[in-house]
Amino acid sequence: MPRPMTEQERQAFLAEPRVGVLSVASDDDRPPLTVPVWYGYQPGGSLSYFTGTQGRRARKTGLMRRAGVVSLSVQHDEFPYRYVTVEGTVVRTDQPPPAEGMLAIVRRYIPEDHAQGFVAAELADPGPELVLFTVRPDRWLSFDFGDDGQRR
Repeated sequence: MPRPMTEQERQAFLAEPRVGVLSVASDDDRPPLTVPVWYGYQPGGSLSYFTGTQGRRARKTGLMRRAGVVSLSVQHDEFPYRYVTVEGTVVRTDQPPPAEGMLAIVRRYIPEDHAQGFVAAELADPGPELVLFTVRPDRWLSFDFGDDGQRR
C-alpha cells in the first residue's frame, strides 16, 4: 500500500542525484512547459537549477520569471516506486550564476573533472545568458510504494 513519505524521507530522497522534471505555467494557450533538469538540494534548504536565456531555453527562463512558481517532480522508477513533487516559489535569480553555484549542481551528476570543464564552457560564452534559479519549497507531495516503510 503506498504511503506518503515522512519529511525526513522526502528530503533525503530529493537530495539524491536524480534528474528532476520541472513544470512551469505557460503564458499562452499551450499546456505547462515540462522539462528535465539537473538540480541541487540539501535537506531543509532550497532547490536550485540553471538554464539560459537564448534559443529554446529562453521560453523556459521567461516563463519561470513571469510565473514565479514551479513544480519539480523526482522519481525512483523501479519497484518499490517512490516519488517526491515539490511546489515552490522562485526566491532568487542570479545572472550570470556564480561558478560555485553551478558546480554544486553539476558535480552531483558527472565526475569532478568533467563538471569543472562543463561549467567553464557554459560560463565562457555566452556566460551572461545563464540564470541560476533558487526555489523555496512550499508544498510537498510524496509516495513510497514499498510495504515496510523503511527508506531504501
